[in-house]
Amino acid sequence: MRESYTLQLTAIAHGGAALGRYEGRVIFVPYALPGETVRVTFDTEGKERYAFARLVEVIVPSQDRVEPLCPYFGQTGCGGCQWQHAAYPAQLRYKETILADQLARIGKITTPPVKPMLPDASGWAYRNHARFHPAAEGGLGFQAADGSGVVAIEDCPVLHPLLSEMYVALDLECEGLLALSLRAGCATGDRMLIFEMEDDLPPALEVDLPVSCVLLLSDGLHVNLIGRNYITEIVAGRRYRISAPSFFQVNTPQADRLVHTVLEYLDLRGNETVLDACCGVGLFTVHLAERAALVIGVELSPAAVADLLENTTEQANVEVIEGPVEIVLPELETSLDAAVVDPPRAGLERVALDALVERRPGRIVYVSCDPATLARDARRLNEAGYSLVEVQPVDMFPQTCHIESVALFAR
Repeated sequence: MRESYTLQLTAIAHGGAALGRYEGRVIFVPYALPGETVRVTFDTEGKERYAFARLVEVIVPSQDRVEPLCPYFGQTGCGGCQWQHAAYPAQLRYKETILADQLARIGKITTPPVKPMLPDASGWAYRNHARFHPAAEGGLGFQAADGSGVVAIEDCPVLHPLLSEMYVALDLECEGLLALSLRAGCATGDRMLIFEMEDDLPPALEVDLPVSCVLLLSDGLHVNLIGRNYITEIVAGRRYRISAPSFFQVNTPQADRLVHTVLEYLDLRGNETVLDACCGVGLFTVHLAERAALVIGVELSPAAVADLLENTTEQANVEVIEGPVEIVLPELETSLDAAVVDPPRAGLERVALDALVERRPGRIVYVSCDPATLARDARRLNEAGYSLVEVQPVDMFPQTCHIESVALFAR
């Protein structure tokens, strides 16, 4: 039996673990909370300055600790959620703290102007998109928290009711299935099953539900099997077409708040040229086009570009450029009054950020899903003559440690 140690936990870390110290090293303890006294074992020898520990017992619990709603939650269960053991108000505080800490430590911003988190309505039943894998014992599930395989589940409390209804009704015996994604338009009722198969061979299907079925091929293309090869969704009063491979925010009501925050920060007057980089299917583009003279949308995914063209078909002041933003921006000759960037978790490539700064937009609104890369890019923008005016975090992912935010930079 491994030797166990008692720790006092004092803070929360980016990634969701609580922090303590032992013999001068920082110890990360997943599934624990600040303020707790815990007993742990060390999973590995760790590094000279830090180590990861496994929670064995909570000796003195935090007042923020609650009973997880999901029976699959925990260090030996499903890895989809990290914070079901924390009361929802505490989750919001933790995310605000982590965001400010990353901006201070990595971004070198003395007093990060982080506003209070915009909370989800309930903290549950929000996901409009989920990807399942076959479990070894049969059925479908999510990747295990310890990386040991797939945890088969019967239901998931963070799924939107439209997805839960689909999932419970599934009766699949699908030879060669690699993954199955469920998508829904929460405001429209559209539903879709997306299959990923070995050798790209279509499954034999019998579907009693009113859903579309799509085969997603290994080369990124998608094939219509039943119904349409896209769903529609409504955000901030605008309808969007979203094809099977296209990215879209997983929390529809909170996406509405993202849009309103971006528009508020840009404060457009109607005569501006605005860049929308990494624009996807046009979540922001269609709203920007109603308020600006010209919107330039840059997007890498061919499927998303096709959706973007459809979603902006009635807006003559939208120019769409397909390609990586780090290649498109250095070649862009148009001057910019303002810009919106919504990069993936890795943040903006340095060459893209440098090209953006060279075009000297008066305002840059940076939509981030990772506070560490936001902080890195905030420091670069600050060095290039931009100041961080305000950051509005929006809780897109309750019960998880993932942090979405909208940051306003002014030149």
